[in-house]
Amino acid sequence: MEYLHRVIYIAMEWISGYFGYLQQAYQTGNLIHWDIIAILIIAGFLVGFINTIAGSGTVITYSLFMGMGMPANIANGTIRLGVILQTLAATLNFKKQGVLDTKRGLKISIPVAIGSVMGAQTAAILDTKVFEKLLAIIMLTMIYFLFKDPKKWILGQVDKVEKKITWKPWLLFLAIGFYGGFTHIGVGIFLLAGLVLVAGYDLVRGNAIKILAVLIYSPLALLVFVLYNQVDYRIGLIAAIGNVIGGILASQVAVTWGAGFIRWFLTVIILLFAFDKLGLLHFFQLL
Repeated sequence: MEYLHRVIYIAMEWISGYFGYLQQAYQTGNLIHWDIIAILIIAGFLVGFINTIAGSGTVITYSLFMGMGMPANIANGTIRLGVILQTLAATLNFKKQGVLDTKRGLKISIPVAIGSVMGAQTAAILDTKVFEKLLAIIMLTMIYFLFKDPKKWILGQVDKVEKKITWKPWLLFLAIGFYGGFTHIGVGIFLLAGLVLVAGYDLVRGNAIKILAVLIYSPLALLVFVLYNQVDYRIGLIAAIGNVIGGILASQVAVTWGAGFIRWFLTVIILLFAFDKLGLLHFFQLL
């Protein structure tokens, strides 16, 4: 046990020291080093893969950017660059595989896009921490619905898919869009839940529309952060290389491995995200 503690201590010391190195590189603008570029691309890849299949992957680059010394509001704006490119690549791949309902997806994307502009405007001037803790609790309740009636997630509900989108689902997607514009972290999970439980799609087709919706609203949200000068293009575009690769690979995996895989993957991501936002991951580390 003592040996394990020693290993953990050395690892934490190394990580702390490396983040100090990253902070110095960020502050001086001296970012063109192979290890920094590699870390940004790897982080972007993980984000692109996780976001495409489930959601909440953006917390990786968000945390990395802030660990480098980037202010939270600029990190929030910078992550949008990778999101736009990863969703563009994934949307084209979903379309190529014939699982994207483009016409209905565009209709659903309208309230999401409107809400995202409102959310981004709010995020540019407010703190996100309290909001994220509340939504972490809401996310945990989704696990109940994931396993309460799994057929809805795996097979979909054809009767709902064929119905016209009414004002209630419209308001729901408006609210989800607001959250996506506000922080983006976890928006994919909320969109997926709405598309399955309300719009009636199975996880694979719902996932494709989720990516399309994010692709449509993200440039609008990014524009707000650009206007507030809250985007670091150097770091964002380097990480975006990984985002694109992760998005392409994940869109292929999502269709090939099917809704059952996505459901379990989604459950793991929800637990990790919620535990992190509620401070439980740190608690387990202390144990």
